[in-house]
Amino acid sequence: MSKTDLFLKAAIEEAEQGRERGGIPIGSVLVYQQKIIGRGHNQRVQQKSVVLHAEMHTLEQAGRLPASIYKQCTLYTTLSPCAMCSGAIILYGIPHVIVGENQTFMGQEQWLKEHGVRVDVMQDKHCMEMMKAFISTHPELWNEDIGE
Repeated sequence: MSKTDLFLKAAIEEAEQGRERGGIPIGSVLVYQQKIIGRGHNQRVQQKSVVLHAEMHTLEQAGRLPASIYKQCTLYTTLSPCAMCSGAIILYGIPHVIVGENQTFMGQEQWLKEHGVRVDVMQDKHCMEMMKAFISTHPELWNEDIGE
């Protein structure tokens, strides 16, 4: 199994943890020098938060880091990042994002690319199936989370 597969698997584990706790199944990890330094999952439901998407929770869990660290990180996320999360990626200078899938939701990938971020989309079957199942069983939570 490649490092990319291992890190995406860790993000998927985070998404599953969020789902098991009654939340939206999106997970993320932040990787620096081939080590996970932050991990998180969407906490909007559990924490009654408007901003704790998986990527934001991951950055929070990584803690305060110097800009020089962020500039060498890769962020793995099970779903294409929304505008808020993409803004944080650009703000902190994270140069590489690996996305589990963008079929159920297409975030700001083009905007990230326009700001010099390398975006790789894996179209991972497990990520797609997990989101499709969640959206079909909890459309009200999904629509609230993406602002519809």
